[in-house]
Amino acid sequence: MSPSLQEIGLAVKRLQWSHHREANRRLAEHGLSLVQWDVLRHLHQQPDATLHTLAELTFQTDQSMGALAKRMIERGLLKRVAGPGRATRHHLTGEGERAFEAGSSVLESVLAETVGTLTEAERAVLHELLIKAAGSR
Repeated sequence: MSPSLQEIGLAVKRLQWSHHREANRRLAEHGLSLVQWDVLRHLHQQPDATLHTLAELTFQTDQSMGALAKRMIERGLLKRVAGPGRATRHHLTGEGERAFEAGSSVLESVLAETVGTLTEAERAVLHELLIKAAGSR
């Protein structure tokens, strides 16, 4: 008997929650949360991203992203950079780059213990199916 849609949804959520909990636990050893590392990751990939874009990419509201960016600036992980018009951009500092790299190693180890146990072919199929399911909304 095939699993129900609810069972599949719950399995996806359990895996995500497991990743979230374990990543937060290990990132804390580097003084980071998963949300903070995610901001670092997106700024590493898109150095000129606006706060609004970062909020969307990290599943936050503009207001919560602004508050988080302020705290990360105070910690020396980000710096504000003037953008066109009234736009303010944020870039990683040297400390932010180091934190991003340390966090990336943590995330790789967390993911290696779960999806990393799948074969390369299984991971490719899983990725394709998740992208397909997410794109159907």
